Amino acid sequence: MSFIADLHIHSCYSRATSKEMNPQNIFKWAQIKGVTVIATGDFTHPLWFAELREKLEPAEEGLFALKKEFQNSNINEVPDSCKGDVRFVLSAEVSCIYSKNNKVRKIHNLIYAPDFETASMINSELDKIGNLRSDGRPILGLDAKELLKIVLDSGDDSMLIPAHVWTPHFSLFGSVSGFDSLEECFDELTPNIHAIETGLSSDPAMNWRLSTLENVTLVSNSDAHSPAKIAREANIFNTDLSYQAIKNAIIEGNNNKFLGTIEFFPEEGKYHFDGHRSCKTRMSPKDTKNNNNLCPVCRKKVTVGVMHRVDLLADREEGFKPESSPTFECLIPLAEIISEAIGVGVNSKTVQREYMKLVSALGNEMKILQESDIEKIKSVSSSKIGDGIDRVRKRNISINPGYDGEYGTIKVFGSVEKKKQKHK
Repeated sequence: MSFIADLHIHSCYSRATSKEMNPQNIFKWAQIKGVTVIATGDFTHPLWFAELREKLEPAEEGLFALKKEFQNSNINEVPDSCKGDVRFVLSAEVSCIYSKNNKVRKIHNLIYAPDFETASMINSELDKIGNLRSDGRPILGLDAKELLKIVLDSGDDSMLIPAHVWTPHFSLFGSVSGFDSLEECFDELTPNIHAIETGLSSDPAMNWRLSTLENVTLVSNSDAHSPAKIAREANIFNTDLSYQAIKNAIIEGNNNKFLGTIEFFPEEGKYHFDGHRSCKTRMSPKDTKNNNNLCPVCRKKVTVGVMHRVDLLADREEGFKPESSPTFECLIPLAEIISEAIGVGVNSKTVQREYMKLVSALGNEMKILQESDIEKIKSVSSSKIGDGIDRVRKRNISINPGYDGEYGTIKVFGSVEKKKQKHK
């Protein structure tokens, strides 16, 4: 069966995360978005771990369902057109901060477990190293390689995937505190890394430029900190509904089982271009090189973004596509399209009402963005919203790339107002 999976989110116990990120709301929004398999996030946090054990029950092998009594708490908030089965997979993200090869490294990694017993074993080991109670995404003085060892020692079915690997400050290939290769980070354990998460600021095409990633599956996830952000990036599988089938599809990278990913337009990500946010300076990699990596306003070093970092590590030209690689599709969240079409804020009640009207009539968000007939969308909502979805499908949009922690400015209608670049 074909289904969408979002394998990286956070709970209400993570910093800067909505209090609404509880199992009931995750269950609700997974249906509205069109997600069948959703990560739990944060199983390392004792209170969240206890809540998951209370509210989830075993379903298919290695997957969990929300118990009926908790489903009923907000069942009426899910339109009939969106209702469907949702399965949870036990996941967590760990921030590893440590020194290796005379440099401080800050690497985020995703870990997955097939059952609560295995997750508990991992938690017991990590609890010996640092405080698991202070944050849903714990910060540990632990080498990423040692974290991988702990995951591998917990059982054959556990898995580690490096998170948002190009983010400058906290990732495997990050320009500020990362490495130049998988091998430099994980040494002899590198063959156990079967996938990497590309992050919001890169897409598969950018990663295809590195031949060293040829046999690594490129996954994408939302990293959602609030329910409405679920599935802003996600994966499409064509397997049986089970933990092992999902894991095998990731390991094999078979494009008949791992069909591909749903992506942000990478330019919309917060770190696509280089720049210096405090000076409002956005720079292309070429601009940065010409300016010796310095901000032309304050003369301090700029944050080197994802596009630049890919350029530095790539050994293939832009446009290279490996044979039999899974496909990907870039989308703009439905609420953002509605917001621009109507001309009011994305979090406004007007946008929320229009959003719910669309999903109630036509089905979940992924279906509307990818499949729904444009004329049908127009008849339910408005011509402008229908035209906007059509323009996104045709990639007929305008974007000012994100930089140094600022999301890119994206326009479906008309052109982005160009911000003046500040150069000497």
